Amino acid sequence: MAVPPTTRSRPQLGTRRTRARARTGGPAPVADELQAPNAWLMLLEGRAPLESLALLASLPWLHKLPQGDGHPVLVFPGLSANDLSTAPLRALLDRLGYSAQPWGQGLNLGPRAGVLERCRQDLAQLQRRHHRKVSLLGWSLGGLYARELAKECPELVRSVITLGTPFTGHPKATNVWRLFEWVSGHRTDDPALQARLHRLREAPPVPTTSIYSRSDGVVSWRCSVNEPGPLTENIEVPASHLGLGLNPIALYALADRLAQPEGDWQPFEPRGARRWFYRTA
Repeated sequence: MAVPPTTRSRPQLGTRRTRARARTGGPAPVADELQAPNAWLMLLEGRAPLESLALLASLPWLHKLPQGDGHPVLVFPGLSANDLSTAPLRALLDRLGYSAQPWGQGLNLGPRAGVLERCRQDLAQLQRRHHRKVSLLGWSLGGLYARELAKECPELVRSVITLGTPFTGHPKATNVWRLFEWVSGHRTDDPALQARLHRLREAPPVPTTSIYSRSDGVVSWRCSVNEPGPLTENIEVPASHLGLGLNPIALYALADRLAQPEGDWQPFEPRGARRWFYRTA
């Protein structure tokens, strides 16, 4: 995804070590030095219920979002979540004219044996059933499945959209790395896992959008930023991690991305008053 230019930018707030390097002209920080969100940002995750209420209040406005063209959208939930967590999101996509599909594998407990194989089968079946390429939408950990599927099967995928997905950096740059170890059975210091993590940073060869929040209290926002490329982009929104899939501002950006004509993808460019809510650099 190409990261479009913007006339406004924010300072890149880093760790104490990062800021010291900036003052001394030392080398730039590497991804493995990223730190998890602090306690204050974790407390801000308590606004997620308010984002749910905002979704209900904004339904009349959301129904005026760009209408879909009927192509299928496969939706992946986050860590330790299931399809119930994405039900409101999928209901909105259905109303907008898409064919939203749940992942159908119960709780997302990480990359266990057979999970990605089942995802590949579901993707192929969706494409055959609709005779259309499939958009992949993943919330948090679910976005990793979306990105990896698009790398393995780009001929079946129309676009990838992730919500607060940590596809770069170390797992310990999140506040759920212990939960990940517990439910998945993988240790974050396993060399084999580390090798796979380095491959995750590569973007898929299809239009790929990362929607993230600097006030994310679960995942360091720097872990959700794509490197510049012709088919990559990053959209910053004001939201909590737990509320990204319910936040009306995030949902507008998501709907705008899904409505892009196939084969004629353009980077997100908020105009008018919308520029107050989105940053794309």
